[in-house]
Amino acid sequence: MNRVWEQLNQMKTIEIAEHPLLDLHAFVTEFDRPLGEVPMSEELLKLMGPGAQAPFHANDSDRLAVRDLLRHGGFKPTGRSKPASEYLLKAQADGKLGNINLPVDACNVVSLHSGLPISVVDLDRVQLPLRVAIAEAGASYVFNPSGQSIDIGGLLCLFDAEGPCANGVKDSQRTKTSDGTRRTLSLIWGTKAIPGRCAQAAEWYHRLLTNQGGKIEVIWPDSI
Repeated sequence: MNRVWEQLNQMKTIEIAEHPLLDLHAFVTEFDRPLGEVPMSEELLKLMGPGAQAPFHANDSDRLAVRDLLRHGGFKPTGRSKPASEYLLKAQADGKLGNINLPVDACNVVSLHSGLPISVVDLDRVQLPLRVAIAEAGASYVFNPSGQSIDIGGLLCLFDAEGPCANGVKDSQRTKTSDGTRRTLSLIWGTKAIPGRCAQAAEWYHRLLTNQGGKIEVIWPDSI
């Protein structure tokens, strides 16, 4: 068993800093082969298209509630730093939302329709312990292969032993999935201002992944 996987089972949780709005759901998915060998899901591709049938659809009020969640610590979720879920809406409208890999495609589908930003990281690329907290002023990280960075000061983030690595706007390049990924950690950045939405999104998200052979272990709010 992978060392990180063993440690995560022993820890059984992520340390979550107190936050008046955060309604977080986090879970691990294990795949029986590297993502580069997992075939594209036609079900997920259909759900990315316009007019797709989903259990819920976000509205303008939901989008404002998500922005309020992300700005609570002083971050400004606007412009190029708007929530990842809003980027997906634009990508869909422009016909640019397509296949990446199974866990990211499922993430994008659920985020698109629920209106909640979602992070997906490669579990073998993070260093325990893990925690969720607001990043300090001036914090930043590289978020794409070309080396572009984002200022994440005041933003709710997932931290590992090396620092912040994911959030509801842009995830860090150093912990993103690749063709060799076998285990992922997903975090749904839900808000208490939309009661029940995070739980609904998590249930659908789990189902989409298990339909494709993924094995789910919930780590927050429940134990493994």
